[in-house]
Amino acid sequence: MPDLDAPLWILLAHGLVLLLSVAALVATLLPLLREEAWWIRVFDFPRLQIVGLALLTLAAGLVLEWHKLPDYWGIGLLVALAAAVVYQLIRIVPYTPLASKQVGDSTQPDDGRHLSLAVINVLQFNKKGKEALAELERIDPDIIMAVETDKWWLEQLRPLEKTHPYTCHEPLDNTYGLLFFSRLPVRDCHVKYLLDDDVPSLHTHVQLPDGKTWIRLYGLHPKPPAPQEAKTSTKRDAELLLVGKEIEKKDEPTVVFGDMNDVAWSHTSELFRRISGLMDPRVGRGLLPTFHADYSLLRWPLDHVFVSPDFKVDDIQRLNYVGSDHFPIYIKLSYEPHDKHIQKENAEQADEEDHEEAAEKIKEGFQEEREEELEEAGQKKELAT
Repeated sequence: MPDLDAPLWILLAHGLVLLLSVAALVATLLPLLREEAWWIRVFDFPRLQIVGLALLTLAAGLVLEWHKLPDYWGIGLLVALAAAVVYQLIRIVPYTPLASKQVGDSTQPDDGRHLSLAVINVLQFNKKGKEALAELERIDPDIIMAVETDKWWLEQLRPLEKTHPYTCHEPLDNTYGLLFFSRLPVRDCHVKYLLDDDVPSLHTHVQLPDGKTWIRLYGLHPKPPAPQEAKTSTKRDAELLLVGKEIEKKDEPTVVFGDMNDVAWSHTSELFRRISGLMDPRVGRGLLPTFHADYSLLRWPLDHVFVSPDFKVDDIQRLNYVGSDHFPIYIKLSYEPHDKHIQKENAEQADEEDHEEAAEKIKEGFQEEREEELEEAGQKKELAT
């Protein structure tokens, strides 16, 4: 313990730094639990911020000379903070240029086997439709998916249909609507409700400009683990893994993109990649944090593109602010199946335990949805009586 005869401001400093140190350690340890409660899973997101807090308290502890305190508790706390920093950095570093790229750089000219995509969460209540449209027209990708889109947003973005005539829209007023625009031909375009009866997802095939190559495309926007949305991450995880299991069964070039409401370094995202065999273009390139657009110190990557080993990256970037709480994200891919076997070596491999966990999470997701439907039906019955 610090000297209780020290000046009051010194004692207050010790107390504040101790409180912040405990917060950093708890925020590091909670995600290690495989519990799905929202108040646990939310700590998957701010790893960079936790590193900053842990480093700040570590430095403050050294200034306050915790290492000289009796009974070694001060040294123990400093060591624990240092370990938390190291652990968090191990999770983050793969998504920086310090790591090797999981998906290679394009080596082919743009000869009809390139594909560009943009994902934009518009924020349903954002009314800067002209800005969003201008940004999408500026970058002019082949494929556009806009989420949190209602009928008002459909009218704002409808001019895109002049250049992107292949569409598959599901505007909703519950913040889970989606709009899909394609310059390239599509086939079997369907909007499906995999778990939630109010959360759609996009399932289609898109033909590359070469006129002969078809790729499978999934657009997702599951609910986040948050008290106003979902009390657990169960259904979000299950939706991702349902798609992952479907991809696993089919050997074809595949792209999954959307606002996943999950960070790339979470256990579920990693499990999804192992199950599906898809790879993350962010690995080795940078975080490209897309949320929260209004707060530069509170950002993490929520909007993603995952690709099969058939693809390499020509360009990836975060786009300009459009009034939403998300930045749009853009990627240009090169279809290079001749290097698929080399790229596949970089893909994460699932083991038997992964498959068992995925099956259990999917089962829990359907069970939670059934329970919620029964609860909703009961509430309606009570209101009716």
